[in-house]
Amino acid sequence: MSLFGQSTPPNWWELRGQATTIAQTHGPFDSPYAGRNSLHPIRETDASLTATLFVTLRYRNTEFGFNGEVAGGTGFSGVAGIGAFPNGEIPRVGRPTPTPYVARLYLKQKLSRFTWTAGKFGATDFFDNNAYSHDPRSQFQNWAIMYNGAWDYPADVRGYTVGAVQEVALGKSIVRVGSFLEPVVANGPKLNGHFAASRGDAFEWQLNYADGGTLRALAFVNHANMGVYRDAGRDVVATRAPDRIKYGFGLNLEQKLTASAGAFVRLGWNDGKTESWAFTEIDRTASAGVSIHGKRWHRGDDVFGAAAAFDGISGDHRAYLARGGYGFLIGDGRLTHYGVEAVFETYYAWRVQKHFTLSPDYQFVHNPAYNRDRGPVSVFSLRAHLEL
Repeated sequence: MSLFGQSTPPNWWELRGQATTIAQTHGPFDSPYAGRNSLHPIRETDASLTATLFVTLRYRNTEFGFNGEVAGGTGFSGVAGIGAFPNGEIPRVGRPTPTPYVARLYLKQKLSRFTWTAGKFGATDFFDNNAYSHDPRSQFQNWAIMYNGAWDYPADVRGYTVGAVQEVALGKSIVRVGSFLEPVVANGPKLNGHFAASRGDAFEWQLNYADGGTLRALAFVNHANMGVYRDAGRDVVATRAPDRIKYGFGLNLEQKLTASAGAFVRLGWNDGKTESWAFTEIDRTASAGVSIHGKRWHRGDDVFGAAAAFDGISGDHRAYLARGGYGFLIGDGRLTHYGVEAVFETYYAWRVQKHFTLSPDYQFVHNPAYNRDRGPVSVFSLRAHLEL
């Protein structure tokens, strides 16, 4: 849930909460071989749970926010085996027991056209937003559909970081710049406090070009102690060195089509030379989808969504996996027949009552982990979401 892109009441304080659980299952699929980071080719059934308390205090142009969160559960195969993983609510923590932590603790200051925010939050609270696909608690759940999969956005294993963002409103445009801490190790739980040597910088230009239409152009540069695929045999970790960079770009379009329907498109690319570090193992991505509110069938609070994503990896990344290498998310022990990892997702969000929504969801994954020798995989989900 993005806290920063939503309108808020003029009260000096606000208290909200949410709880989301997602149950998922996939059946057996064709798998002539598997490695330590492969999706298990047998039936798996897993569930995740998050519960969040949102506290916001405001005084004139100053805002203070705190989010305490509890998360638990497991993902398929220990959250491994698919670049575009099907559950956006599950991190790679591996703790099925619900565990409390601070998700956000920030201070925001507005001055005329300028806004500054500093503290702990998600980089995706500010960047790569989209009205139709940005919140796995109520919209699409797949990693490569809910966000730009090629943006290796800086975060700890739970998806949060420490940093600062500056925004300036320029008529129909908004320009934002942010710098955030990177984890100490790839997808690790601890952030590296050496800001000069380990950080992610993001730049975004947002244009509200028409009624219900928004274009966002993203550029990013990550600095971290990363390994290099081309220099690695089977262990990219052994090639890690300071001052390595990863850079990339993204485009994000949302367009209102009618009073009850909208569409989105995302494109993303990163150089793919250094190892995937914080989000997922995707170097190129293209996704698109539609979202339709149920007004046409007299269910105005319901939402139907359908989308597809097509993801790939760089030549260096591909060759590394073919040699038997492993990343933090994927690795079948070989990659003889590379293929684009394609995902289709559809969901129906049924508003049972004002604060409670049930969402059945189906995902089809072709070439999991870019491997044409394995799959395809069908994933069935049921999400329950309570928001107060």
